[in-house]
Amino acid sequence: MKKLRTTFFLCFFSTVLLAQTFDMTLQQPQYSDAIGYGYDVMTAPSKESQKPFFFSVKVPDGNYHVTVTLGSSKRKAQTVVRAESRRLLLEQTTTDKGKFKTYTFVVNKRSPVIDGNMNVVLKPREKDYLDWDNRLTFEFNGPAPAVKTIDIRPDTTAVTIFLCGNSTVVDQAKEPWASWGQMIPRWFDASIAISNHAESGLSATSFINQRRLDKVVSMMRPGDYVLCEFGHNDQKEHRFGDGAYYNFAHSLKIFIDRVRAAKGIIIFVTPTQRRLFNKDSHRILETHGDYPAAMREVARRECVPIIELHEMTRTFFETLGEEDSKRALVYYAAGTFPGQAKALADNTHFNAFGAYEVAKMVVMGMKQLGLPIVSALRKDWHDFLPTAPDSWQRFTWYPTPAYDTMKPDGN
Repeated sequence: MKKLRTTFFLCFFSTVLLAQTFDMTLQQPQYSDAIGYGYDVMTAPSKESQKPFFFSVKVPDGNYHVTVTLGSSKRKAQTVVRAESRRLLLEQTTTDKGKFKTYTFVVNKRSPVIDGNMNVVLKPREKDYLDWDNRLTFEFNGPAPAVKTIDIRPDTTAVTIFLCGNSTVVDQAKEPWASWGQMIPRWFDASIAISNHAESGLSATSFINQRRLDKVVSMMRPGDYVLCEFGHNDQKEHRFGDGAYYNFAHSLKIFIDRVRAAKGIIIFVTPTQRRLFNKDSHRILETHGDYPAAMREVARRECVPIIELHEMTRTFFETLGEEDSKRALVYYAAGTFPGQAKALADNTHFNAFGAYEVAKMVVMGMKQLGLPIVSALRKDWHDFLPTAPDSWQRFTWYPTPAYDTMKPDGN
């Protein structure tokens, strides 16, 4: 009996492009490049296992229409679906014994290759990320995950939203760190792909210099979107010519010109706030200098729509208050995570709850701008106000079995 059923589609120059369906009720191999698919990251689970597992398929860069059928004929299941570096696609979904549910997504896959002569300049720590390799990886998590089938086929019709930014946007690879960019796929249907090119520690200028904008432009099609959130690290650049209204503004203009030349739609996102309360513990102090104002000025001058994440996250922190706002950030006692010898107290970087809430703010910003892509929001979307955030006590996140107590680059 074949473990893999494959359908072939003939493409330009007789290149064979694969649509692949994997029957997960049958034994599957451990991933290798030679095989091109299989269990990855961890060893293959046993048939009785109810632990998280990863499954990868070797594919070229691009968007993929993915259909998963969840459930088991032998037991009740509770499954969470993520892709690549912890991109949330589906929250906990329950299936009774013998019952199954089917869901579809579009997932973007990329490698550092731009063309035969040029690659993205990756940081050393990025070389182990699941985002920058030659395969598409799925994480099936939750209390008792169960998957019947995975169907993967190339998608050439979805609109892609490219994300550019820093550690508050990037697909954070390991617990307990998280960013809004890896939560926002949760809210869009299978007509939208999210391609997150952000990385910790980057400014608008270093993003360009590391050829990340070149990679974005190389993958874009007319009508795609590019969201840019910068400011955290730009304010720390102190070379001659740096500054909010000179080098930062100049770099933002490069983004505008390159994206528009590729017939894309550029959107600015003002930077998330840092959690720094004033002496009366009621108001967030401004720590970004002129950089949010400079972004607004460039947006006004160049007619770029702008999402005011700076102000929404200020309201969010102030609504939660000085103490409960820690619940949205990486604040954990020593010993909370494996290998964590010291307490973590980070006022910049979000945990899963905080990232989930900020992703909702970005979606609300899209709605306030009247962007056509909001018609692709899933049916279970509900409008969100930072003055009425979700309860952190009720938020559930099943940790990816990969941890790092080292703070991401940037602050």
